[in-house]
Amino acid sequence: MANHVAEEKPLRKMAEAFKDLANTLNSQTLDEAAKMEVAPFSHACTLVSPLFRCLGIAFKFAELDYVAKVNDLAEVSKSITTLHTMMDQDIQANCVRKAGSHTRNLLRVKRGLDMVKVLFEEIIASEGNSLKDPASKAYTQVFAPYHGWAIRKAVSAGLYALPTRQQLMIKLNEDEDSARTQMQNYVASCDTVILYIDKLFTSRDLGTDW
Repeated sequence: MANHVAEEKPLRKMAEAFKDLANTLNSQTLDEAAKMEVAPFSHACTLVSPLFRCLGIAFKFAELDYVAKVNDLAEVSKSITTLHTMMDQDIQANCVRKAGSHTRNLLRVKRGLDMVKVLFEEIIASEGNSLKDPASKAYTQVFAPYHGWAIRKAVSAGLYALPTRQQLMIKLNEDEDSARTQMQNYVASCDTVILYIDKLFTSRDLGTDW
């Protein structure tokens, strides 16, 4: 059992999964609208969940919300093949902004991915052992504009319970160098995926600021 745990590399798994998604998008020809299947996208997103758990109570709200939304997309993948078809069906049903709609859930999942991307960027750029500033910056940039006072205050209080940088590396079963490499890989690949999702929304005049 100990050996199995030692072999777990959640950071590496998520970085590799998003690299595959980015490669899929980049490999599609320029004369056709790029399409992403819901199944591999939702699977890659599930691999990000352990990162939220590693951050502890400060991002417990994000973990619960993120996991629920990803589970919805995973269920959708059994009957709908691509993200753009999923969104078009919600548009036709006039339910895009309704709570529980797949399109709304996709937007929330994208924010979770973006928060992790910014967190990694801040961790890479910093050298201290505290994750408070990187996590605070990531939350402020991505989530805070959409949260009320109570949630923002709870997150602020929870930042003091974050693991240290060294503790996070241990939880992710990486050393500083390997973690930095995998974080950089995720940032680059996730950027491609996020830009694609943003384009799905903007090309349908849905916007992403809601």
